[in-house]
Amino acid sequence: MARDEIVDAVFAISCRSLPVDHAYALSQAVQAALPWFAGEPEAGLHTIHGAASGAGWMRPEGPDERVELSHRAKLALRLPRRRLEDAAALVGRTLEVAGAAMRVDRLSARPLSRIRTLFSRSLVLAGDEESAFLAAAGAELGALGMKPATMLCGREVLLATPHRTYRTRSLMVAGLSLEQSLDLQRRGLGGERKLGCGVFIPHKDVGDLSARSD
Repeated sequence: MARDEIVDAVFAISCRSLPVDHAYALSQAVQAALPWFAGEPEAGLHTIHGAASGAGWMRPEGPDERVELSHRAKLALRLPRRRLEDAAALVGRTLEVAGAAMRVDRLSARPLSRIRTLFSRSLVLAGDEESAFLAAAGAELGALGMKPATMLCGREVLLATPHRTYRTRSLMVAGLSLEQSLDLQRRGLGGERKLGCGVFIPHKDVGDLSARSD
């Protein structure tokens, strides 16, 4: 697949706050507005995150606690470029997400990043323990012909749906080639991409920034 055929459809939004665990509610709201989204095999969801902790304020971590969103918060869907016009149907709509009203406005297309260190906030893989999770991640990456120089995972976080609760961990991978980075962003890793799992974003470090040509 050509590297420009998968993009992020990025929407400006107006929304005061969302629960920390909002993946299911957001996915359902998007699917209600875009019925094709659930059946699009190459589509994925980016969950929405507020500001990092700082200046004496700690970002809440309980699943039902709410994260305050700034005017810079965005809704983003990873999609085939051919779906951008279909996704534009969200513009001007107000989605109901876990009791919050989310007004969706401007749409822009963002290409995949050329940064070679990537990060997924939540990943669903076999293995509850850190070592088993990393082994499963390494096996899946190996099946794609990738062997990152470094893999680091985060603590376990639960993602709840009415049908089951998923045990997820974040994952950072470093030492990819440019083609591998683009391929991993296109493909994702693990399951439940419509819940925001296994969707990779750039993780900026000094090596990546100094190596960029764009």
